[in-house]
Amino acid sequence: MKRALASRTLSIAAIAAMGLSLAACGGSESGSGEEMSKGPIKIWYSNNEAEVAWGKQMVKAWNKEHPDQKVKAQQIPAGKSSEEVIAASITAGTAPCLIYNTAPVAVPQFQRMGGLVALDSFEGGADYIEKRSGELASQYQSQDGSYYQIPWKSNPVVLFYNKDIFKKAGLDPEDPPLDTQKEFLETSRTLVESGAVENAVWPSPASDFFQSWFDFYPFYAAASDGQQLLEDGKATFNSEAGKSVAKMWQTIYKEGLSSKEVYTGDTFADRKAAMAISGPWAIAAYGDKINWGTVPIPGTEQGGQSHTFADAKNVALYSACENKGTAWEVLKFSTSKEQDRKLLEMTGQMPMRADLTNVYSDYFEENPAYKEFAEQAKNAVGVPQAPNSVEIWQNFRNAWVGSVIHRNTSIDKAFEKSATEINELASQQ
Repeated sequence: MKRALASRTLSIAAIAAMGLSLAACGGSESGSGEEMSKGPIKIWYSNNEAEVAWGKQMVKAWNKEHPDQKVKAQQIPAGKSSEEVIAASITAGTAPCLIYNTAPVAVPQFQRMGGLVALDSFEGGADYIEKRSGELASQYQSQDGSYYQIPWKSNPVVLFYNKDIFKKAGLDPEDPPLDTQKEFLETSRTLVESGAVENAVWPSPASDFFQSWFDFYPFYAAASDGQQLLEDGKATFNSEAGKSVAKMWQTIYKEGLSSKEVYTGDTFADRKAAMAISGPWAIAAYGDKINWGTVPIPGTEQGGQSHTFADAKNVALYSACENKGTAWEVLKFSTSKEQDRKLLEMTGQMPMRADLTNVYSDYFEENPAYKEFAEQAKNAVGVPQAPNSVEIWQNFRNAWVGSVIHRNTSIDKAFEKSATEINELASQQ
């Protein structure tokens, strides 16, 4: 899981640094004649090896067809986190035109810093985004109704399980009892009590704000029919669905079915746990090293439509860009059906397209292991686009760690207090 975690490590210090620059920056840019300027541009993409390869071929293809509007590309410069590097470039006015690794959780802050261009300020911008991504697009629409990011790719998480450990525990490895939260809990008990494994599942118990995306949030999405943490600017988790997830995880920790210690490696790959919550990147990572299977994140009831966490990374156009007209055309080129197919084939990540399984049906027939992720991508839940987004997630994580993992306070009290504080944070502009 190291590769995926490395891209998620946003720091609170980075967000604080963003806040310091807000007073000096105006609102995000919107449409103007300047945005039609054409010419050379610079872009950044992720330092992930597969994405670098995709980025290089995309740039080569564009430059071949547009010799007068060449793209110069590089990996995001090194720093404590990508978000800290991006924030610093916004403050300095040196951000590139496009960044293909923009975390949705940071977009509201970048927007407040005046660092982003509203993509719907381009003619046909909103229509392009909504046709490509369908209903998923609305999750990435900012509170002012504009799009400051294009939904690009997702890594919808599912439940991986070790078939050999399940068989050792007396569980059916081809049809494991993992359809519901209740079955997930009972299966976790069987795995540990049988002596087949020390931990049934071992998500990180660390207090980093993003850790809730890989224990609470996927199960909450599944239990709540796809609700986000906030909707219409109000916290949703202080509910029956939210508390049912919290109580299940509290029981898991209380009964010793998962460790409260932080593990620096990959608990699933190292066979320290029988199950893991991971995205499609794990297929290549685990390969044939582990006899694994996957199931959707368990919900509260049998059957029905499954939901999960998207773990998306998007593309934004930055206001320091001089040739915004070219940048917009490159953005559309890089998210075309042809380039999305190459992204899928080269990285195993899911382009955020409404017609994903139909457009690339031949790919999923040839690569059936990825088909479940494509199906899950249709119902993947992103992080809400709200002011103080990182602070909101940190507030929730603190409540989760205190009540669910360490049981220092009750879930009812912790969730009620957190919901109240989060509502206040979300109301600040």
